[in-house]
Amino acid sequence: MASTASLPDTSDVAPRQLLLFRLADRIGGIELEIVREILPPSPATRLPGAPSYVRGLINVRGTVITVIDLVARLFDRPARPDGPVMLVEHQGKVVGVAVDEVIEVQPLPPEGWATPIGDLLPGGIVYAMGEIDAQTVLLLDIRGLLTHLLV
Repeated sequence: MASTASLPDTSDVAPRQLLLFRLADRIGGIELEIVREILPPSPATRLPGAPSYVRGLINVRGTVITVIDLVARLFDRPARPDGPVMLVEHQGKVVGVAVDEVIEVQPLPPEGWATPIGDLLPGGIVYAMGEIDAQTVLLLDIRGLLTHLLV
Protein backbone atom coordinates (compact mmCIF):
# COMPACT_ATOMS: atom_id res chain seq x y z
CA MET A 1 0.00 0.00 0.00
CA ALA A 2 1.31 3.45 -0.87
CA SER A 3 1.68 6.17 1.71
CA THR A 4 0.46 9.71 1.22
CA ALA A 5 3.05 11.89 -0.50
CA SER A 6 3.92 15.14 1.20
CA LEU A 7 3.77 17.88 -1.38
CA PRO A 8 4.92 21.33 -0.22
CA ASP A 9 2.19 23.53 1.27
CA THR A 10 1.25 26.12 -1.32
CA SER A 11 -2.08 27.26 0.13
CA ASP A 12 -0.93 30.88 0.37
CA VAL A 13 0.37 31.13 -3.20
CA ALA A 14 -0.99 30.60 -6.69
CA PRO A 15 -1.61 26.94 -7.57
CA ARG A 16 1.44 25.16 -8.93
CA GLN A 17 1.26 24.00 -12.51
CA LEU A 18 2.42 20.70 -13.98
CA LEU A 19 3.61 20.06 -17.50
CA LEU A 20 2.35 16.62 -18.50
CA PHE A 21 4.18 14.55 -21.11
CA ARG A 22 4.31 11.00 -22.44
CA LEU A 23 7.18 8.65 -21.65
CA ALA A 24 6.64 5.40 -23.52
CA ASP A 25 3.27 4.17 -22.20
CA ARG A 26 3.24 6.36 -19.08
CA ILE A 27 2.40 9.96 -18.34
CA GLY A 28 4.93 12.00 -16.43
CA GLY A 29 4.68 15.43 -14.91
CA ILE A 30 7.16 18.07 -13.81
CA GLU A 31 6.66 21.49 -12.28
CA LEU A 32 6.09 24.03 -15.03
CA GLU A 33 8.23 26.61 -13.25
CA ILE A 34 11.45 24.84 -14.27
CA VAL A 35 10.47 24.56 -17.96
CA ARG A 36 11.91 27.41 -20.02
CA GLU A 37 10.78 26.38 -23.49
CA ILE A 38 9.51 23.48 -25.56
CA LEU A 39 11.31 22.94 -28.85
CA PRO A 40 10.17 20.98 -31.87
CA PRO A 41 12.22 17.90 -32.74
CA SER A 42 15.76 18.84 -33.64
CA PRO A 43 18.75 16.71 -34.57
CA ALA A 44 21.48 16.56 -31.96
CA THR A 45 25.20 16.15 -32.48
CA ARG A 46 26.23 12.93 -30.69
CA LEU A 47 29.04 13.06 -28.18
CA PRO A 48 31.59 10.26 -28.55
CA GLY A 49 31.70 8.09 -25.44
CA ALA A 50 28.55 9.62 -23.92
CA PRO A 51 25.97 7.29 -22.37
CA SER A 52 23.13 6.19 -24.65
CA TYR A 53 20.65 8.45 -22.85
CA VAL A 54 22.64 11.55 -23.80
CA ARG A 55 21.12 12.40 -27.16
CA GLY A 56 23.83 14.98 -27.84
CA LEU A 57 24.16 18.73 -28.29
CA ILE A 58 21.81 21.18 -29.96
CA ASN A 59 22.26 24.85 -30.79
CA VAL A 60 19.47 27.09 -29.52
CA ARG A 61 19.93 30.67 -30.69
CA GLY A 62 23.71 30.45 -30.31
CA THR A 63 23.71 28.54 -27.02
CA VAL A 64 24.90 24.93 -27.00
CA ILE A 65 22.62 22.74 -24.88
CA THR A 66 23.01 19.11 -23.81
CA VAL A 67 19.93 16.97 -24.50
CA ILE A 68 19.07 14.05 -22.22
CA ASP A 69 16.72 11.42 -23.67
CA LEU A 70 14.46 10.77 -20.68
CA VAL A 71 12.79 7.77 -22.31
CA ALA A 72 16.17 6.14 -23.00
CA ARG A 73 17.30 6.85 -19.44
CA LEU A 74 14.19 5.30 -17.89
CA PHE A 75 13.10 2.60 -20.35
CA ASP A 76 16.24 1.64 -22.26
CA ARG A 77 14.79 2.70 -25.60
CA PRO A 78 15.06 6.09 -27.28
CA ALA A 79 12.31 8.68 -27.30
CA ARG A 80 10.48 9.12 -30.57
CA PRO A 81 12.74 11.04 -32.97
CA ASP A 82 9.80 13.32 -33.79
CA GLY A 83 9.19 14.07 -30.10
CA PRO A 84 9.77 17.49 -28.54
CA VAL A 85 12.63 18.67 -26.37
CA MET A 86 11.78 20.48 -23.14
CA LEU A 87 14.36 23.02 -22.02
CA VAL A 88 14.52 22.92 -18.24
CA GLU A 89 16.60 25.07 -15.93
CA HIS A 90 18.45 23.41 -13.10
CA GLN A 91 21.12 24.96 -10.90
CA GLY A 92 21.56 27.84 -13.32
CA LYS A 93 22.03 25.56 -16.33
CA VAL A 94 19.59 24.87 -19.13
CA VAL A 95 19.34 21.23 -20.19
CA GLY A 96 17.22 19.71 -22.95
CA VAL A 97 14.99 16.78 -22.00
CA ALA A 98 13.63 14.69 -24.89
CA VAL A 99 10.24 13.04 -24.37
CA ASP A 100 7.77 11.24 -26.64
CA GLU A 101 5.06 13.91 -26.50
CA VAL A 102 4.12 17.01 -24.52
CA ILE A 103 0.47 16.73 -23.54
CA GLU A 104 -0.68 19.81 -21.61
CA VAL A 105 -0.36 22.03 -18.57
CA GLN A 106 -2.59 21.21 -15.58
CA PRO A 107 -2.87 22.64 -12.08
CA LEU A 108 -1.23 20.46 -9.47
CA PRO A 109 -4.04 19.08 -7.30
CA PRO A 110 -2.98 19.57 -3.67
CA GLU A 111 -4.40 16.22 -2.54
CA GLY A 112 -4.70 12.69 -3.82
CA TRP A 113 -1.02 11.98 -4.34
CA ALA A 114 0.68 8.90 -2.96
CA THR A 115 4.28 7.86 -2.56
CA PRO A 116 4.81 4.83 -4.78
CA ILE A 117 5.89 1.54 -3.27
CA GLY A 118 9.14 0.37 -4.77
CA ASP A 119 10.56 1.82 -7.93
CA LEU A 120 8.07 2.34 -10.73
CA LEU A 121 10.91 3.72 -12.80
CA PRO A 122 14.67 3.28 -12.39
CA GLY A 123 16.63 5.51 -10.09
CA GLY A 124 13.86 6.53 -7.71
CA ILE A 125 12.85 9.37 -10.02
CA VAL A 126 9.12 9.07 -9.17
CA TYR A 127 8.34 10.92 -5.95
CA ALA A 128 4.55 10.81 -6.13
CA MET A 129 1.74 9.41 -8.23
CA GLY A 130 -1.90 10.32 -8.56
CA GLU A 131 -4.68 10.96 -11.03
CA ILE A 132 -5.44 13.93 -13.23
CA ASP A 133 -8.42 13.68 -15.55
CA ALA A 134 -8.73 9.94 -14.81
CA GLN A 135 -5.14 9.27 -15.93
CA THR A 136 -2.36 8.07 -13.66
CA VAL A 137 0.39 10.68 -13.55
CA LEU A 138 3.88 10.08 -12.22
CA LEU A 139 5.43 13.18 -10.65
CA LEU A 140 9.09 13.08 -11.56
CA ASP A 141 11.97 14.46 -9.56
CA ILE A 142 13.62 15.93 -12.64
CA ARG A 143 15.90 18.11 -10.51
CA GLY A 144 17.23 15.06 -8.68
CA LEU A 145 17.72 13.17 -11.93
CA LEU A 146 19.58 16.06 -13.54
CA THR A 147 21.74 16.57 -10.44
CA HIS A 148 22.74 12.90 -10.68
CA LEU A 149 23.32 13.01 -14.45
CA LEU A 150 25.23 16.29 -14.49
CA VAL A 151 27.77 15.31 -11.83
